[in-house]
Amino acid sequence: MRNILVTGGAGFIGSHLCETLIESDHSVVAMDDLSTGSLDNILHLDSTPKFQFVRETIMNSQVLNNLASDADTIIHLAAAVGVKLIVENPVRTITTNIMGTEAVLSAANRYGCKVLIASSSEVYGKGVRVPFREDDDRLMGATSHSRWSYAASKAIDEFLGLAYHQQYDLPVVILRLFNTVGTRQIGRYGMVVPRLVRQALRGQPLSVYGDGNQSRCFADVADVTEAIVQLMDHPSASGQIFNIGTTEEISIHDLAERIITLSNSVSEIQYIPYDQAYAPGFEDMLRRVPSLEKINRLIGYEPQYSLDDVLKRVIDYEKTLLNN
Repeated sequence: MRNILVTGGAGFIGSHLCETLIESDHSVVAMDDLSTGSLDNILHLDSTPKFQFVRETIMNSQVLNNLASDADTIIHLAAAVGVKLIVENPVRTITTNIMGTEAVLSAANRYGCKVLIASSSEVYGKGVRVPFREDDDRLMGATSHSRWSYAASKAIDEFLGLAYHQQYDLPVVILRLFNTVGTRQIGRYGMVVPRLVRQALRGQPLSVYGDGNQSRCFADVADVTEAIVQLMDHPSASGQIFNIGTTEEISIHDLAERIITLSNSVSEIQYIPYDQAYAPGFEDMLRRVPSLEKINRLIGYEPQYSLDDVLKRVIDYEKTLLNN
């Protein structure tokens, strides 16, 4: 049993991770300022003796250090998330991600905690070599496009984590997450699956940005959180970077079509130019497919859930919200 601090623990991924950790008999403290997380995501954990919630920002060094002093492991998920939020609040994106990660690493180093840092497939930038491998070169867009500030900030997070590992021998694992989806995810900040599902269930046009030919690989949050727990427990994971996701690729146009079919919706697809959806000059990645060879070699990771599995669960979940 470990004592684990999960930053961003009331978020979509964080709340599912807290569940998985508790099921694995660990004690969990979830730290979240609720800027993008929600108490509704963790209310069902309140009665669990091994769970505690602290409403605070990771930039409060006193609280962060107090919590780190009681932790064996810190899983750092707190970050600015979602393309819409990134474009509209670039200062918050950069400062939250970089300064927050440095604060977590400093506290972990002070108390000897193992650290797992959630990074993102965004760090691959405009790379075209598919599938993306952890040691691939990266190609970033111009700094005049705030779209790439998130990618750059998460890359700095990785550099910081690996620097702490190299210089201070701090056990640090980098988690590069690819398009994780599931129940409790919201579409407010640009997450495509919950947004399209909600539109389909309401009979509204499904908003597909650009021409819809851009493709993604959507991993079930249950697969992702299980992989995080296994990497946390593996002694050889420290000092390494791991892609976590699935290789089941689908275009956003086809994703919208599949959601319409699975939800028995009468909706149609509406194409919206990127300039209208986000900002003038917005740039996107055409494909985003991970190589899972490295994580498979270490922990035998293979996604258990198909895209249809997760879409059906999200549709059922959103129906309950719609009917309440």
